[in-house]
Amino acid sequence: MLPPQTAVWNHVESVARQVFRAYNYHEIRTPILEETQLFARGVGEDTDIVTKEMYTFDDHGSSLTLRPENTASVIRAYIEHRLDQRPGVQKLYYMGAMFRRERPQKGRYRQFFQIGAEAIGSEAPAIDAEVIEMVVEILERTGLTGFELLINSVGCSDCRPKFVEALREQLKDVAATMCGDCQRRAITNPLRVLDCKVPEDQPIIDKLPSILDFLCENCAPHFAGVQESLTARGIAFGIRPRLVRGLDYYMRTTFEVVHGSLGAQNSVLGGGRYDGLAESLGSRVHSPGIGFSIGEDRLVMAVEESAGTESLDLYIAPLGDAAARHAGALARELRKSAVSIEVAADGKLKRAMELANKLGARNVLVVGDDELASGEYSLTNMLSGERSKVRRAQLLDRIGIRN
Repeated sequence: MLPPQTAVWNHVESVARQVFRAYNYHEIRTPILEETQLFARGVGEDTDIVTKEMYTFDDHGSSLTLRPENTASVIRAYIEHRLDQRPGVQKLYYMGAMFRRERPQKGRYRQFFQIGAEAIGSEAPAIDAEVIEMVVEILERTGLTGFELLINSVGCSDCRPKFVEALREQLKDVAATMCGDCQRRAITNPLRVLDCKVPEDQPIIDKLPSILDFLCENCAPHFAGVQESLTARGIAFGIRPRLVRGLDYYMRTTFEVVHGSLGAQNSVLGGGRYDGLAESLGSRVHSPGIGFSIGEDRLVMAVEESAGTESLDLYIAPLGDAAARHAGALARELRKSAVSIEVAADGKLKRAMELANKLGARNVLVVGDDELASGEYSLTNMLSGERSKVRRAQLLDRIGIRN
């Protein structure tokens, strides 16, 4: 990641932090390395992540893994540090690198970055809706337009087994005509067949049973409550009965945001509810939760053109040794007001103006013997070409910075 692209990354992360603060989320930072068993138990031993994609190695008899996702790590920290003892729903967010050995494609890398959040401690549909609302707010504030929110329910431990059994039964007759992964999943984890991205398999998947026809007396009203809350908040969504997440810990609400600019693999983010994950990782306290993770690499790609680049507020061109010393002191003072400044390294005015233009400086300040004597600098607005004299006390206002 190089400038000026890093300016877009900073923009996206700054927006996310602002939104998280508005919704009372607080940052958690987990290790990049975790014990392998955490992901095998949390993510699921039959998932593609665990069976194909994790970077795992032996560390003097212990098996360690570069984190492929962060929800399991957050829940591990939640249990280990007894965050369930704190009042209210625990709202945590994170930003950082994840690692998966998968085929690189547009916006997908083996080291990639995620922005995510987890709300732990409530099963209320309104919490699901608030999390989804927060996702939409982040995307809108970054400048992303034209995205689509898709939601579904994947049931719970009471109703999902019946659906999985119906899937397994129907797949017996058609799995042999599907891709190799689906043939394996039809036996080990039929629900994962619905997540297949192979175009040739889609007509078969479209004819498989719908999870919405199997939701139990608890899951059906929960999903209805999520929809009602989203509608009340004015958030548009589409229901996709085939939408499942790639990790075993999800239950009930699942959601995804897609964007057309990202090609066939067009997901910007995904998330869902994982009410049994904490217990599967050793918690003695029922700790329902819901969260999401944004593929930051892919989001940056989607908003890069509209976000623009960071501009240089002021380029100072000192003419002579005395002016250079004055310019250095002046730059230090102005930078305390969050002004971005570059000071020319030589005393040649023509060269300084050319370089200021190439750097995209909005203003150029010339400091020479005459300016030092009069107490007025020569200021050029590089956008309008206007030149004027300005005193130090006027400088911040004249370059558009309010002290």
